[in-house]
Amino acid sequence: MAAALAASAFPTLMPASVLGAAGGVPPNSRINVGCIGVGPQGRGVMGGILAQADARVVALCDPFKANLTKAVEQVSQKYQGEAPATFADYRELLARQDIDAVLIATPDHWHVPVAMAAARAGKDMYLEKPMGLTVAEDVALRKLMQEKKRIFQFGTQQRSSREFRTACELVRNGKIGQLKQINVWSSASRPGGPTAPIEPPEGLDYERWLGPAPRTPYTDGKAADTKTSWKTWWFNYDYALGFIAGWGVHPLDIALWGYPEMMSGPMEIEGQGVIPKEGACNTSVAWEVNFKFATGVKMRFRGTRNHYNETNEMTDFSDWQQRYGKIRDHGTAFEGAEGWVHVYRGGLFTSPEALAQTPPGPGDKPLLKSPGHQRNFLDSVRSRQPAICPIEEAVQADILCHLSDIATRVNRRLVWNPAREQFTGDDEANRKLQLRPMREGYSL
Repeated sequence: MAAALAASAFPTLMPASVLGAAGGVPPNSRINVGCIGVGPQGRGVMGGILAQADARVVALCDPFKANLTKAVEQVSQKYQGEAPATFADYRELLARQDIDAVLIATPDHWHVPVAMAAARAGKDMYLEKPMGLTVAEDVALRKLMQEKKRIFQFGTQQRSSREFRTACELVRNGKIGQLKQINVWSSASRPGGPTAPIEPPEGLDYERWLGPAPRTPYTDGKAADTKTSWKTWWFNYDYALGFIAGWGVHPLDIALWGYPEMMSGPMEIEGQGVIPKEGACNTSVAWEVNFKFATGVKMRFRGTRNHYNETNEMTDFSDWQQRYGKIRDHGTAFEGAEGWVHVYRGGLFTSPEALAQTPPGPGDKPLLKSPGHQRNFLDSVRSRQPAICPIEEAVQADILCHLSDIATRVNRRLVWNPAREQFTGDDEANRKLQLRPMREGYSL
């Protein structure tokens, strides 16, 4: 009895999910969250979690001390001085038994390795976009998430915004008539970037930051913006596909949400792109990719200018400007037999104009209404029901990015089989779907 009383005097740390039914979290229990990768994007998403009364950010991880310092200040300010635990190694954070879910907002080349480790540790996850460096990474993560029955939320937060949901409901419920064409655009990668080797910034564990990527010297701006350079890893093929995925996944995901039938059968893809030969940035600064789906619907995907000033057929958007009015750096437009819908962040336009105000009909099917991307994720952690962008749909959206990138690199017609998740009769293109070599000591 004395031993039992003594033990009861100390708190026992356990995940809230242990107390819930079927792996869920009881309604009145707090969801403990760990954040892996707390740079500007990670801190932005973390802010949405900090705003939820039933969640608590209890741990942070980043190999860059400057990021950790800013994130600790953000959390401590919210919790009136109470600071979270901090780690440089994500494995130590995942080993904590009191963490129910994780936010993963690392550089892209770490997304899938960290996500798979989190799934094996029994954590639900919010994973920043895009997903993997290859389709093989995407497929491996999907298989593991399904096996472990973990909740997954993809960071394509446009699904939680009213204008995008409205646009996709109009299309899916036939308000623009039979769908004919989808037009998609996003900001392209940026060219240039310093290539001279320098010492990593103070406080950055560069070896840990590189992880599975090739061992290369540090260059100005690689890991973070500086006074003399922008952040270049976004646009370097060692760490990312560039904005053909990093930005492109947003409007492509809305195209998929509005027209999931695109994955119903084989599709043809043809593309061209401009990839810089000089500078630290070596991903597409301009592209045009054309899809033809088995249903007959077509999709055109292009990149808008991002410090690449050459005018050509890929960068000339005058046709879409005449059609839709002002073209922002991103957007998705659905063209039907009886009208069109053009949507971007903060804007929804239709033709005819009254289409946007069309009330739902008796046979219309609404899409899931999300109260907010982080809120939707936490609700799913409790209910064990899929989040608004679950792993299956996230992989499909990410694959559209990979198909676009591969099409611009091989520069020939490709045929994609969604059922087999392979190209038909093209060994070279299929090799580009496979896992990239990882440095010794790293694997999925």
